[in-house]
Amino acid sequence: MKHQLLQVVNIVDMNDEPIIETVFDHGQFETAVLPVGSTVITHPLGLKEFQVVYDKRTDEVRRNKIIDLEIDLVNHSGQVRVWLEPITLIIGQHDVGEYDA
Repeated sequence: MKHQLLQVVNIVDMNDEPIIETVFDHGQFETAVLPVGSTVITHPLGLKEFQVVYDKRTDEVRRNKIIDLEIDLVNHSGQVRVWLEPITLIIGQHDVGEYDA
C-alpha cells in the first residue's frame, strides 16, 4: 500500500510569533499498514531561508509519531496520507545555511 508521509511545520520568529504554517512532504513509501502511534525515523527538519528541508549536517535522526491516517475515498487514489506530529521551527535557530548533502 502507498503511504505519503506528511508533517505540519509551524515557522515562528525568535519571539514565538507565527510566520507561516506549511506541510512538509517526506515522500511516498510502499509499506505495510502503519498504525497510529507508530514511530517514523527521519532526518531532522531545518530551514533554508523560508523553505523546510532535511537538516543533514550531522548524523542525527528524529523520531516522529504517527498521529493520523487519512484515506481518500472520494478520489480512490489508493494512497494513504500518514500525518506525523507537528513541529515548530524557529527562524535563526533552525537555519541550515547553504549546506547540501
